[in-house]
Amino acid sequence: MAEMVKVALDAMGGDNAPVEIVKGAVDAVNKRNDIKVFLVGQEAVVNAELAKYTYNKEQVEVVNATEVIETAEPPVMAIRKKKDSSIVVAMNLVKKGEADAFVSAGSSGAILVGGQLIVGRIKGVERPPLAPLIPTANGVSLLIDCGANVDARSSHLIQFAKMGSIYMEHVVGIKNPKVAIVNIGAEEEKGNALVKETFPLLKECKDINFIGSIEARDIPNGLADVIVCEAFVGNVILKLYEGLASVLMKTIKQGMMSSLKSKIGALLVKPALKQTLKSFDSSEHGGAPLLGLKGLVVKTHGSSKAMEVSNSIIQCVAFKEQKINEKIRERIQIEE
Repeated sequence: MAEMVKVALDAMGGDNAPVEIVKGAVDAVNKRNDIKVFLVGQEAVVNAELAKYTYNKEQVEVVNATEVIETAEPPVMAIRKKKDSSIVVAMNLVKKGEADAFVSAGSSGAILVGGQLIVGRIKGVERPPLAPLIPTANGVSLLIDCGANVDARSSHLIQFAKMGSIYMEHVVGIKNPKVAIVNIGAEEEKGNALVKETFPLLKECKDINFIGSIEARDIPNGLADVIVCEAFVGNVILKLYEGLASVLMKTIKQGMMSSLKSKIGALLVKPALKQTLKSFDSSEHGGAPLLGLKGLVVKTHGSSKAMEVSNSIIQCVAFKEQKINEKIRERIQIEE
């Protein structure tokens, strides 16, 4: 039997906690027998949800945490003061080596702060980036950074490119992934000060497949596998992506229901359309890993439902099997 991957799941974080979080945990262990989930949260509440489901009891364990960090709380203060919160208790399981990964739909700020203060950075990593997989015409691309480092330096972006390449090759399975930096044009001389400084440095990197600049309109076409940017730009891209996808889906549905003819046509195209739209559903691809930490930390959407939670748990298996942290550590130490 394969080695069990242990995931500490924040049962109290997110808009739909604990209902969808617990359901996602059960779905994950019912799909895979090589996963153990520590459901961290208020014991009585979590157990009441678990009682609704059938699952292998050896694969789920409830860990009590009496406090909850709310989204609006100042992250640093919350991490330091709420020692018995679900986020802090779960991250400490990773720090102690009792869990391989931490997954949460809770406060982004608290997760970013806790990841660095509790789990800790790999030696040599300057700034851990958040890196979600986003759907494209060719499958998926990695957007790095999408929310962790708003004021990044060129040295940070170089490390993002290297860590992103490792992730895409060994977790997603894309050999020699194409790396591009987000820019306002294809020409090398374009861009702001950060992009202009970083571009030639990326060109000099021998261990990545740098293809130059990528404009935002080309991202959905999948022209690059790793899309490098600082977090302000990355977060704008991600939120626009998600908002536009939501509007398009609603508009398509409204159009199909607008007349008798369109309703008949909708019935005919429904199977193919459903499959196409599914490929552009970000929840299919799990959460965003915070790369460069000593243990795996994964942030899922605050509005995550069970499917995204389940996929986020399952993605931790490939991360551990492919020894992503070890590969990042080796790559960064070679730089030093």
